[in-house]
Amino acid sequence: MSGKRWRQLTLWLHVVCSVGWLSQALALLVLTSLALGTADVAVRGSALTMAKHLDMALLAELANVSAFTGFVLAAATAWGFFRHWWVLVKFVITVVQLYLGIFALAGALREAARTGAPSVWLAVGAGLMAAAIAFQAWVSVAKPWAKTPWAGTGKLPTAPRWVFVLAVAAPVLDLTAGTALGYPLPAAEVLVLVTVLVRRSLAKDSPRKVPAALRA
Repeated sequence: MSGKRWRQLTLWLHVVCSVGWLSQALALLVLTSLALGTADVAVRGSALTMAKHLDMALLAELANVSAFTGFVLAAATAWGFFRHWWVLVKFVITVVQLYLGIFALAGALREAARTGAPSVWLAVGAGLMAAAIAFQAWVSVAKPWAKTPWAGTGKLPTAPRWVFVLAVAAPVLDLTAGTALGYPLPAAEVLVLVTVLVRRSLAKDSPRKVPAALRA
């Protein structure tokens, strides 16, 4: 399969996982709202337990793959991270979402499921997550605003085929490992992303300095 096809497959994976991330955020909003709005202890506990399970088993995986493929597409194509405002805005929103999702929302969900005591901030967080992803989808389609002051004059080269092959393979490996371990573990995705970023950095300094293995 050609490099173009692998790049298209990476983009397809990014879009599918982003839509899935949005759908799971909406599901969390519905479940946490149900827990807040019911006086039935059994229903409240079930809603919170299901919300926690969805977050760990599906939302976290989809968020990781969506973010990873988006970062790879920025780092491995002419778009870059800092050349266009719409890409930079998406990048910043994604980083904030990942941080808050991992260190705030996930922990709060586990605690709420354990105690059976829902918090209004869980519903607010899920709603904000869904709204942010929907906004990013609009930004991706409309591509508003001009180029950033750091755009430069040259055009960044597109990475070779092997980069996009790894971009598709890494989520499969991480999903398999995460399923076996019982929790998300984006180890292969992080390794691939670091490799792509190092390659782009070396290529930016001087194409002749890029090792042959990374140019192939």
